[in-house]
Amino acid sequence: MYRYLLLFTLALISFTSLANTNEDKSFYALLDEIWEYEISVSPLLASRQGDNSQNNKLPDISPEGLATQDQQWQAYRKALEAYSKENLSDDAFISLLMQQYRLENYISQYHFRAYLVPINSEYGFHGAMASLPNLSAFKSENDYQAYISRLHALKPYFEQQIAYMRQGLEEGYTQPKVVLEGFENAVAAYILDDPKKSGFYSPFTRFPKHIDASQQAALAQQGQKAITISVFPAYQAFYDFMVDEYIPGARAAIAANEWPDGKAYYANRAKHYTTTDMSPEDIHTLGLKEVKRIRTEMQSVVDSLNFDGSIDEFITFLREDPQFYATSAEELLKEASFIAKKMDAKLPSLFEYLPRTPYGVAPVPDNIAPKYTTGRYIHPSRDDQPGYYWVNTYALDKRPLYALPALTLHEAVPGHHLQISLAAELENLPMVRRNTYISAFGEGWGLYSEFLGIEAGIYEDPYDNFGRLSYEMWRACRLVVDTGMHTMGWSRDRAVDFMMSNTALSEHNVNTEIDRYISWPAQALSYKIGEIKIKALREKAEVALGQHFDVRKFHRAVLENGSIPLFILEQKINQFIEEQKAAM
Repeated sequence: MYRYLLLFTLALISFTSLANTNEDKSFYALLDEIWEYEISVSPLLASRQGDNSQNNKLPDISPEGLATQDQQWQAYRKALEAYSKENLSDDAFISLLMQQYRLENYISQYHFRAYLVPINSEYGFHGAMASLPNLSAFKSENDYQAYISRLHALKPYFEQQIAYMRQGLEEGYTQPKVVLEGFENAVAAYILDDPKKSGFYSPFTRFPKHIDASQQAALAQQGQKAITISVFPAYQAFYDFMVDEYIPGARAAIAANEWPDGKAYYANRAKHYTTTDMSPEDIHTLGLKEVKRIRTEMQSVVDSLNFDGSIDEFITFLREDPQFYATSAEELLKEASFIAKKMDAKLPSLFEYLPRTPYGVAPVPDNIAPKYTTGRYIHPSRDDQPGYYWVNTYALDKRPLYALPALTLHEAVPGHHLQISLAAELENLPMVRRNTYISAFGEGWGLYSEFLGIEAGIYEDPYDNFGRLSYEMWRACRLVVDTGMHTMGWSRDRAVDFMMSNTALSEHNVNTEIDRYISWPAQALSYKIGEIKIKALREKAEVALGQHFDVRKFHRAVLENGSIPLFILEQKINQFIEEQKAAM
């Protein structure tokens, strides 16, 4: 792929000019200070950024540490109040909003005591630690020694997380018991009989040649010891806690509203993930409207196939007919790779610039696959790594091939990989702009990318198109079931039935997804709301510009500022339209 040099040049010019005012200079100095503080209290983030000074540490999550950080975040929030749209350049104002967004999330999460619930149905701190071997480049003996120290830090780190979860049990902050079935198996996968079999041992299997054999042997021995006396016991203690205390004591209620301060928490999360002020009731109504519209389009596809039966019978046919399923993990991965390469070839017709960073296609790791979503994009930890499009190969009879084109476009290109990689490569934006992910923007772009597959000719038959519509319906249903379960008294069974009745997702996928929505309140709202906004802005530009509308330029305007709130995106596209009109 190619780096878009013009965008880089424009960003450089813009960034240089905006820093010419005194207000901008002091503001960007404050952003640098905030970022340096964030790096100082986030050793894992520091490692991802190539800062090796804290490679021997894990985050300080002690009560004192979290309280100190919260005080500092609030102080920075106060300092940012000195700046406004009136005294900053346009680009600086966007950066202000992004920094405020990031700080508000940290402050809100602490205020609502989210640290008492550091897991959801498919992920948690125990899984995040599995990335440690990939965060650093192992080039010297010091790099290995730092990593060994980090491994030794796992045991006290897990003990603190367990202490918070035990406090959550006492105070009513837990995940619902229904979403935790089988969760302990994902923890048990990290507990092995031989430290050499552990993923944490992988750095000791790939020493640089300049480290001599005796040093390699000594470091490997230290690594094995760290895994044996710290890593395995940490996971074992967490496993025992989950089985003996947490899962038996977890709450029965599924609604976020049932948490202490739950109603305010859900409203906060909805605003955070959508970057709008829409109420849960408004979101629910929008979801029902979208479900009705998409179901009409799905019926048109069924009619075009002359299927002898209702749309519900057609969905049952899709779920049960073996022609729509791969017979091996390799077949599924190869098909996903083939679709990705077909889309790669279409990108120049839709985009003026493409990212430098490549991506691969890989299966979801076995230890998390049973409870994991259908697919996901995994961005690189360092700039010498690719991104990965993960495809879930667990339960192949639940992974329909007709849904694979839409999934691939969403997670790989032109979806998450393209958008996230481009944002990371905008080197002259402040670090907060390059490292903050706005879910409504990113997930909205992912869903919009599925729509782009129509223009690119990726959906080759009515079944593929039905799969696309089913995925769009899936995201519309999220608006209904997420708000329904968390704020309107919907039961889990009612949410499952609604998804089963309106999408072609397998029953396994539906149950996995519903547990995700229960355990990750409001995040699922971002997809459809973001996509609706991007589509509406494109339609506005097409109407305003007529024959002068250029989709490649429109996509540049959408992506060139990185991940931004939806109301800022709307302002930028309005500006784009006026600039294009002036050039006619």
